[in-house]
Amino acid sequence: MEHVVTGTGIEKVVLAYSGGLDTSIILKWLEETYGCQVVTFTADLGQGEEIEPARAKAEAMGVKEIYIEDLREEFVADFVYPMFRANALYEGEYLLGTSIARPLIAKRLIEIADETGADAVSHGATGKGNDQVRFELSAYALNPDIKVIAPWREWDLGSRQSLLDYAEKHSIPIEMKRGTKSPYSMDANLLHISFEGGPLENPWNEPTTEMWRWSVSPEAAPNEATYIDLTYEQGDVVAIDGRAMTPATVLAELNRVGGANGVGRTDIVENRYVGMKSRGAYETPGGTILLKAHRAIESITLDSGVGHLKDDLMPRYAEMVYNGFWFSPEREMLQVAIDQSQQWVNGRVRLRLYKGNVDVVGRESDDTLFDEAIATFEEDDGAYDQADAEGFIKLNALRLRTLARRQARAASRRQGT
Repeated sequence: MEHVVTGTGIEKVVLAYSGGLDTSIILKWLEETYGCQVVTFTADLGQGEEIEPARAKAEAMGVKEIYIEDLREEFVADFVYPMFRANALYEGEYLLGTSIARPLIAKRLIEIADETGADAVSHGATGKGNDQVRFELSAYALNPDIKVIAPWREWDLGSRQSLLDYAEKHSIPIEMKRGTKSPYSMDANLLHISFEGGPLENPWNEPTTEMWRWSVSPEAAPNEATYIDLTYEQGDVVAIDGRAMTPATVLAELNRVGGANGVGRTDIVENRYVGMKSRGAYETPGGTILLKAHRAIESITLDSGVGHLKDDLMPRYAEMVYNGFWFSPEREMLQVAIDQSQQWVNGRVRLRLYKGNVDVVGRESDDTLFDEAIATFEEDDGAYDQADAEGFIKLNALRLRTLARRQARAASRRQGT
């Protein structure tokens, strides 16, 4: 007998729906447990899988309001690009591919709830992961009165077999791809694909060659280097090799060319916001290229004080994104400062891709701060008087010399006693 939650005031729920087994079970469970109508929302963020079948599955399960949306351009333009203006890296390695997708999904969940008059939103994130935090913090920031239903924290379907039994009992189709099911938990969007679980739960196990989906191994990459030219306007790539592209097509092309050259594989152990360590492997070819190139164009266009301050703030910014605080006032405050710093970040960067490496081989800008007349080792026509360095050094050495003299006096006193 099904347990029905009564007195909740929940009559309609918007569910983040992939069309897979887990969210199909959640769809039925919501109807059975809350006696509510379910609206499904499926987003194309560039995961590389056909999303239209989710419509047929939702229709087959009796859903009347179905949202299928292509959000690739919004994802890159309004979420990925702003994050890369900050050069964000979590714990020095993770390019935040999963983290940055969650606020956009949550944003649309809240908007659809408003459009359809829904009382609640629901997601399929487990109670052990970061995604539950990201979805829900974003949802509450956008609608403080929304109700959020997280089935993995409520139901008693704790094992894979219990899920399969529930699906069979309720005639939910189970797609069995014999011999092809991946042992990993995977999440993909236009920025990356992640792999967790299975053999990766032991951090000593090397990822198998067969696991990787988007990139060739560096050993199998071409023996000839690939050169690409990126054009920047106010911190964002707007063209590749002189060809203007939209943000989503830029990232898709960088994924293609980066993956073909073995770029973008990482294998890390990260600290989840919920308190545990987690081992994950990631393919982020386009993001790896974007980070390297953006730092290169900033190296000639950003004032040193601005650049160093950005580097100081970046870990905090990355942590905000990772922990789910995209819609927080502190992230938005930092974003204003970061975006203001990008007004002069214009120009071109030339990159060499070779067997997993991304090397910067050229950078130029009409707004450059690099002055050859000053930096040259040749005669500089008086642009820089080397004699001025003596006073500069002595002023900076003053406190160091004072400290050294104190140390010498103390040593002398010790020797005299």
